[in-house]
Amino acid sequence: MESRVLSRATTLSSLPTLNKLHRVPLPNASLLPVKSIGSVSDGGNLVWGRQLRPELCSPVLKKGASLLRPCLATAEGNDSAGEEKVAPVGFFSRYPALTTGFFFFTWYFLNVIFNILNKKIYNYFPYPYFVSVIHLAVGVVYCLVSWTVGLPKRAPIDGNLLKLLIPVAVCHALGHVTSNVSFAAVAVSFTHTVKALEPFFNAAASQFILGQSIPITLWLSLAPVVIGVSMASLTELSFNWLGFISAMISNISFTYRSIYSKKAMTDMDSTNIYAYISIIALIVCIPPALIIEGPTLLKTGFNDAIAQVGLVKFVSDLFWVGMFYHLYNQVATNTLERVAPLTHAVGNVLKRVFVIGFSIIIFGNKISTQTGIGTGIAIAGVALYSFIKAKIEEEKRQAKAA
Repeated sequence: MESRVLSRATTLSSLPTLNKLHRVPLPNASLLPVKSIGSVSDGGNLVWGRQLRPELCSPVLKKGASLLRPCLATAEGNDSAGEEKVAPVGFFSRYPALTTGFFFFTWYFLNVIFNILNKKIYNYFPYPYFVSVIHLAVGVVYCLVSWTVGLPKRAPIDGNLLKLLIPVAVCHALGHVTSNVSFAAVAVSFTHTVKALEPFFNAAASQFILGQSIPITLWLSLAPVVIGVSMASLTELSFNWLGFISAMISNISFTYRSIYSKKAMTDMDSTNIYAYISIIALIVCIPPALIIEGPTLLKTGFNDAIAQVGLVKFVSDLFWVGMFYHLYNQVATNTLERVAPLTHAVGNVLKRVFVIGFSIIIFGNKISTQTGIGTGIAIAGVALYSFIKAKIEEEKRQAKAA
């Protein structure tokens, strides 16, 4: 069998005389098992871009049947037909663990910086509705600029997908605003402790709204979360009902966002999806910000903030907090796409630990012993819940694959 690919420009006169090869059975010569060849659902089995002949794809072939592996020819007409050219391996492919670690570090770093800068702004500019709009507005501008330069290329959206994304974006907007109301009202560490209850709301919604059966082990793993948050709330020095209730509403909103997200599953990449959600959420957030905080902002809000820190710092703080908010969400999405569900779950738990720890150090928040113990119990409960849930999801996927 001849495996050399001939150019159309090659003349017959330039060919050497080829002796006819006698067919000799080669039972053990460089064989490639049929079962290892990738398949394409709509085009049959493909080997190096060529469709196999029907008789080679026939189911009558035994499971152990083998095919001779063809040689590859280069585009330049290299005569060494038996040599394959291997594309150079990039850094990301050569060091996947290091790359994933870098993504996690970037995600945590951006999240910590966002939470610290966000709280510093609220210390002299306590207008969470307006700041929430700034978060989303900066992200939307970033997305529009990225689309303009083609990084990434904007994916088209139709009416059907828009209808599916609107509920997701509304829940995203409500959860974002109420989170910021809580951040402005209480310590960052306490808000994140209360938000550790989000898995409890997710489990409750799955059981009682979606009708999914939640294993008893998952419910038991949520008990430490509820107990820990309760202990932390009872002795939290910065506790007030506005901050606590806002954080709880945020949990409920993000739970419904997860529910609607499952209904809005699409083939569009996560970067474009998040961009469209940000645009819709911004439109949703502008009216309440104007109604609730608009008059006060125009009367005293802006002037007081500028008097305290100056116009340049005020504008730069708002810009950078919006940029860090968008970037940490985008990097989080890209990071979680690279890892298994269990790593995803552990990453979320560690992120909350990092944010709580750094916020206590940076702002010097005094916490009681009971608050510290309660926060630790809650985080441990979230870790246990995430571990069990990830294992259950992995078992389901393996069962489907089998």
